[in-house]
Amino acid sequence: MDIGRRDWLKGLALALGILLLGAGFTPVRTAERVTIFTAASLKNALDAVNAEWKRQTGSDVTASYAASSALAKQIEQGAPADIFISADLAWMDYLAGKNLIKADSRSNLLGNRLVLVSAKADAAPVDIKVGLDLAGLLGDGRLAMGAVDSVPAGKYGKAALEKLGLWPTVADRVAGAESVRAALLLVSRGEAPYGIVYQTDAAADPGVKVVGTFPEDSHPPIIYPIAITADSASPNAAAYLDFIRSPDAAPLFEAQGFTVLK
Repeated sequence: MDIGRRDWLKGLALALGILLLGAGFTPVRTAERVTIFTAASLKNALDAVNAEWKRQTGSDVTASYAASSALAKQIEQGAPADIFISADLAWMDYLAGKNLIKADSRSNLLGNRLVLVSAKADAAPVDIKVGLDLAGLLGDGRLAMGAVDSVPAGKYGKAALEKLGLWPTVADRVAGAESVRAALLLVSRGEAPYGIVYQTDAAADPGVKVVGTFPEDSHPPIIYPIAITADSASPNAAAYLDFIRSPDAAPLFEAQGFTVLK
């Protein structure tokens, strides 16, 4: 390569770096991929966020979507994740307790709501309150939920049903699923008449209808924390973390029904 062309390329690289810094982002090495382990309920929103990150930086993202419980256990066992996004505080606390996240990178990213869905387009609205005959609504069917002992949406759902005094009437009627998206699918396919999922999941599946929203005071606040893992080796992880909390990403989350936490 001649000296003139080499100098031209260096000048171009410098100009691009200045543009990125002016936009508030740290330049990243496009050859380095960020690997994210994230709650299944974030799939639609995070796919859009990752596409925008790719468009702006040229850097790739690999996202693994599953139940927060399963992902936390995989990280504990040494899975090569750079960033973890949980659908509840408990599983992030679990990793923090084992020193598997960088504590100073942790923050609360998003909020959500809990809803009751049906696959029937003509299903009547349900007033979710103390005294609701939820067992009667189910008939001979089952209530689809994330596994209530591990999946965040299942834990939130059980807490809400307990607070409303409804859990004893349906405890033996629950179809526990490995993730909230799996529970959603049971309803969408007509394999369960009703299900408890996040409002963002319901919005992502045209095969279900929201028939009721759980009172916010019936369960702990639904919070999605995010953090860089302790073993992350990606030089782009910190820049991605800044991007996902930036004004560029916020509308993409809000379009799917999430509340962006400040």
